[in-house]
Amino acid sequence: MALEIIRSIREMQRKADTLRTHGKRIGVVPTMGYLHNGHASLIHAAAAVSDAVILTLFVNPMQFAANEDLSQYPRDFEKDCLIAEQAGAHFLFAPSVEEMYPKGFSTTISIDGITEKFEGVYRPTHFDGVATVVAKLFTATKPSVAVFGQKDYQQTLVIKRLVADLNLDIEILIQPTIREVEGLALSSRNVYLSDVQLNQSLVISKAIAGALNAVQSGIRNREQLNAILKTTLLTLENIDIHYAAAANAETLDEPDMFSEEDSIVFLVAVKIGSTRLIDNAVWNPKQ
Repeated sequence: MALEIIRSIREMQRKADTLRTHGKRIGVVPTMGYLHNGHASLIHAAAAVSDAVILTLFVNPMQFAANEDLSQYPRDFEKDCLIAEQAGAHFLFAPSVEEMYPKGFSTTISIDGITEKFEGVYRPTHFDGVATVVAKLFTATKPSVAVFGQKDYQQTLVIKRLVADLNLDIEILIQPTIREVEGLALSSRNVYLSDVQLNQSLVISKAIAGALNAVQSGIRNREQLNAILKTTLLTLENIDIHYAAAANAETLDEPDMFSEEDSIVFLVAVKIGSTRLIDNAVWNPKQ
């Protein structure tokens, strides 16, 4: 089945209604495009649990601050279509900014608490934009299941809270981060890195691996775990650390001591050169 490209919300809603009328389970994979193997893995995961896969492609201006890289954000629509089709998507929903935010648009969804630290400190309007656009994409595509990647860990918690608070009948699946062989998390922004910076960025996964080893060895003191992250990151000169922190994986709380039962997420955000990179890993005591 050839990939069908849909540009209008009304047309997408009609298509979703038709699929549902015929008993089809819809899976959606929201993206901002410039697809890579990480996105392909999300499409594969959606295809495994649904009958029709919709990939959304929309570079959302609402989640970019004035000083961020909206105009420079990488785009390659033809390549995205090819990757989406090869990975198993049936529909590509690619609305314009004017379609998503027509004249007079004035609604914002804001989620408190979990958005107020880490990414929320450095990008204070970001999660309002994420929550608003994801809600609009859900109402356009009418999915039974939506698939997201773990790399944007705090974002996944925000989306789970959005779905729970608004009683949206959508299952949220979170898929593992896809990495380069050396350990670097795949990201559309990796294209900004020079070859030297790509090699330097491996310090991120090394720092997280060190923290995982520490918690596995029995360390539960949060400051000690944070220090392990930062010490490794600071072996790279001129790295700008926005945060490198251990937190409760479900709530993002930061206790002085984690309990033996706590799942712990290690969250890192740094700038290497002018490129901002994020990564994370979760330690689950039950696994």
